[in-house]
Amino acid sequence: MNFHVLTLFPDMIEAGLHTSVTGRALKNGYIHLSAVNIRDYSKDKHKHVDDYPYGGGAGMVMQPEPIYLAYEDVTQNMEKKPRVIYVTPQGSVFNQSMAEEFSKEEDLIFLCGHYEGVDERILEEIVTDYVSIGDYVLTGGELPAMVMIDAVSRLVPGVLNNEESAEFESFHDNLLEHPQYTRPVEFRGRKVPDVLLSGHHGNIDKWRREQSLKRTLERRPDLIETAILSKEDEKYLKKLKKGLHESE
Repeated sequence: MNFHVLTLFPDMIEAGLHTSVTGRALKNGYIHLSAVNIRDYSKDKHKHVDDYPYGGGAGMVMQPEPIYLAYEDVTQNMEKKPRVIYVTPQGSVFNQSMAEEFSKEEDLIFLCGHYEGVDERILEEIVTDYVSIGDYVLTGGELPAMVMIDAVSRLVPGVLNNEESAEFESFHDNLLEHPQYTRPVEFRGRKVPDVLLSGHHGNIDKWRREQSLKRTLERRPDLIETAILSKEDEKYLKKLKKGLHESE
């Protein structure tokens, strides 16, 4: 899979993604990354890529031409028009379903804005998806782009050493992951649940599923509405909710 990031800070992208899991995936060729410096496509002798907004107002706006020239260069050998993700707090909030959808693409282009934003005409010209990582404002789109690339990369075959890791982490079936424990058996008076030491895989699986349901209900009840639930899950949730109401 090929990731292309149109940015004013390519070093930030390169440094952030050439580490840990994504770094190993890049080294092994499971994913490919090109961090394209928009400033390289400026025709201004001082390499300016921004200007004052028409109509007045504070701050500067990124100009359309350097971005378009960078986009044109990146896409010139592609067989089809790629998805171009503009990172903006005005977009749809990124989630695991979106990551799974993006992971099926051969090429993804991320456009990272700065200053007061980007000229609307370039957005209309090239952008296919407007995506946010949350309802807050950052200084630029680089960090959100790296967050999304990390999440998408984990779903690319071969990137993770254990294929089950991607399938059964948080948000599998739209539920949060169950608690995890490792050695020692006891830490500061807190013990690993006995069921995990029992060696009974059926009981362990049942405990983990119930803990996943409980954690989701407590921390992200909004996810329950769209979770994939069995009849046993629904029965256990009903029991949990009854207990919560009785304790109020």
